[in-house]
Amino acid sequence: MAPALILRSFSAALGQLSDPPFRRVFLTGVGLTLLLLIAVTVAVVWLLNAALPEAMALPLLGEVNWIDDIASWGAVLLMLVLSVFLMVPVASAITALFLDQVAEAVEARHYPQAGRAQEVPWGEALRDGVNFLGVLVAANALALVLYLFLPPAAPFIFWGLNGYLLGREYFQMVAIRWLGRTAAADLRRRHSGTVWLAGILMTVPLSIPLLNLVIPVLGAATFTHLFHGLTRPRP
Repeated sequence: MAPALILRSFSAALGQLSDPPFRRVFLTGVGLTLLLLIAVTVAVVWLLNAALPEAMALPLLGEVNWIDDIASWGAVLLMLVLSVFLMVPVASAITALFLDQVAEAVEARHYPQAGRAQEVPWGEALRDGVNFLGVLVAANALALVLYLFLPPAAPFIFWGLNGYLLGREYFQMVAIRWLGRTAAADLRRRHSGTVWLAGILMTVPLSIPLLNLVIPVLGAATFTHLFHGLTRPRP
């Protein structure tokens, strides 16, 4: 049941791209995600240019003045690679910013009979987002040790760890709007396998440059469908 429900949820999220309110939030989320990655890239390039001299004397080659240019282009390529890891915290930040808008657009079209969810206070949502971001960064920093000792298993460790963390956050943030904090956590624990699998299926495309730009908002929509699929009878 779980894989079928997850695929239905993702398919429904894709199908809503033709809906103007949803498409507006989707494009805003993609644009902000891209801006965050560009800002980090520009910052890295600026730091490299500031740190490296314009000219440098090298053995056999003599004085060269293109070291900083190579470093700048290398930084851009490096950021494409690092975006695989950066997209995890970026996805978390985008969720905190846009989940309510995404969930409301999904629920207005697909679950109008459910009524209206309770709004989570902004301060409470911000606190949860900051706390989770800290857990996310700390967990991935510790996972770097495993990546070094188990290189062949690194992608699977990355997907499994972040699939669990992101799935937990996405589902919890959707469910808390309807059930409150305690009941949302209980529901997540009862369906922990489904939530984890959905998180992994979201994390895998997050590790693919360019494709990862569209995943945070689609992930929020998918988990909104997943929550309603687990708590309401199918029409």
